[in-house]
Amino acid sequence: MRRKLLLLLETGLVLAGLLLGASAWKIHSALEQPLNIPQEQLLDVPKGSTPTRTFLELETDGVIKDAFWLRVYWRFNLAGTPIHSGEYRMQPGMTVNGLIDSWKRGDVVQYSLTLVEGWTFHQVRAALAKDDKLEQTLNGLSDSDVMAKIGHKGLFPEGRFFPDTYRFVRGMSDAELLKKAFDRLDEVLAKEWAQRSADVPYSEPYQALIMASLVEKETGVPQERGQIAGVFVRRMALGMQLQTDPTVIYGLGDRYTGKLTRAHLKEPTPYNTYVIPGLPPTPIAMVGREAIHAALNPVEGSSLYFVARGDGSHVFSDDLDAHNNAVREYQLKRRADYRSSPAPVTAPATDEAIPAASPNTAPDAQPQEPAPAPEPDAAAPQNAQ
Repeated sequence: MRRKLLLLLETGLVLAGLLLGASAWKIHSALEQPLNIPQEQLLDVPKGSTPTRTFLELETDGVIKDAFWLRVYWRFNLAGTPIHSGEYRMQPGMTVNGLIDSWKRGDVVQYSLTLVEGWTFHQVRAALAKDDKLEQTLNGLSDSDVMAKIGHKGLFPEGRFFPDTYRFVRGMSDAELLKKAFDRLDEVLAKEWAQRSADVPYSEPYQALIMASLVEKETGVPQERGQIAGVFVRRMALGMQLQTDPTVIYGLGDRYTGKLTRAHLKEPTPYNTYVIPGLPPTPIAMVGREAIHAALNPVEGSSLYFVARGDGSHVFSDDLDAHNNAVREYQLKRRADYRSSPAPVTAPATDEAIPAASPNTAPDAQPQEPAPAPEPDAAAPQNAQ
């Protein structure tokens, strides 16, 4: 009897060993099988997906075999290991084991979206809406609702986002990316504010952001940003109006069609710096770090005027006579290839001459999309004087 029991036990152990060996061989074969794909494909793993569900879907699509053994392997070797959502590249010749390694690393495909200096919030929203890799959650919302959705209810959105290239994975929402840009602007502005010149005329960082947006729209020449900020700061100190065309254009909103006239310069809007004293109530565009730095560290000097040469740079003048001479030289005798900024987009000439007392008498290039008028509930900061 004892012999029989020992024989049965031995037989059971042998069978168990054979079964384990067969299982190990099946698992090994399942892991080392190449993916059945003729060319590169993207595997989309939505949020909340499990390895079991993903293996079954791949088997249904004919990409792999033996999903059962792969599920057994995951359960006994990788239990509790999350599978990161996103897209994974599947290459011809890649094995299932290689695919699992990319899951464990979270090696998801990344995309990018670039927000450009000088863009308005209207343009930012248009760029987000065009990107089909982002989950669209903002369509149909007002600007105020968008700000509430990203956790900043009551803030006016213009200029509140940092221009940069943002990387994201499929499944990230437009609101999530926008919040990243908002937080990035806050971070950059706070660092620059901490290193500002002692005598800048701003009581809060937001006023510096407004000034930076004027600098951003006036020039793309890096070495001129501090000079232009210096002109604006000195004019404010003397009680002079800033008289900068981009603010007039922003205040016109959709009514601006590329022509800036005398009538526009006289039209009272909250943004017309030919009419209002000091700064406009909000930024007029997104700004880069360089423009923020220039606004907070304006170049010292005596110039109070500037006019575009036509090659993207400007002539700076200390008094009105010198400025009027520069206007005659560079504005009234324009070359055919004249432009007021380095961008290769020329603006149509105005139908009436702009007063020579303007700091910058060159009409700005037409924005890609006209800036919308600010919402009436936007809170405006105190103007810096």
